[in-house]
Amino acid sequence: MNLRRIEAGSLPVESRALAKALIGCILVSEGAQGRASGRIVETEAYLPGDPACHAYTGRSARNATLFGPPHRAYVYQIYGRSLCFNLASEPEGTGAGVLVRALEPLEGIALMETRRGTTVVRDLCRGPGRLTQALGIDRAVDGADLSVGDGLWLAEGVSPPGRIRSSRRIGLTRAAERRLRYYEAGNRFVSGPRNLSPP
Repeated sequence: MNLRRIEAGSLPVESRALAKALIGCILVSEGAQGRASGRIVETEAYLPGDPACHAYTGRSARNATLFGPPHRAYVYQIYGRSLCFNLASEPEGTGAGVLVRALEPLEGIALMETRRGTTVVRDLCRGPGRLTQALGIDRAVDGADLSVGDGLWLAEGVSPPGRIRSSRRIGLTRAAERRLRYYEAGNRFVSGPRNLSPP
């Protein structure tokens, strides 16, 4: 697949706008094992001052990427095992981010299946922990500039996204009801309960 890298400065610098703009873009991971990619079909925005955002309590060694230049990769661990992939989403110095929740697999399906231990294509990248495992994303890319790196980068979509809808966020205990989750309506690779993703 011939993909065109998204150029620096072409994505929005604001959390809600970025979360919506990423729908339809392609996340590409390349390494010694090969190339895997997927089309982004679901995101969540975490705003400045948002009690559910990792930046809420201020800058630390763990969340420093969220306060850095926009569109840098922020990778963190949840539940002691799964990793989540985000992009810093506001001007440098303001902590906020966008979580990528689900991908529609495009390239490297066999590699993804090996990494995930399943041949169910729908389940390869349906959820933030699954997609990082499928693409081999780890903490080593935290802080990476996706507009210039070779290992992990963003490409333009190969077709326009369908209708983008919103819902409450998933798996939170604080500010969960804020409608800051965005997804491509009708896409079968979207994660979460079906009642949160009407077509």
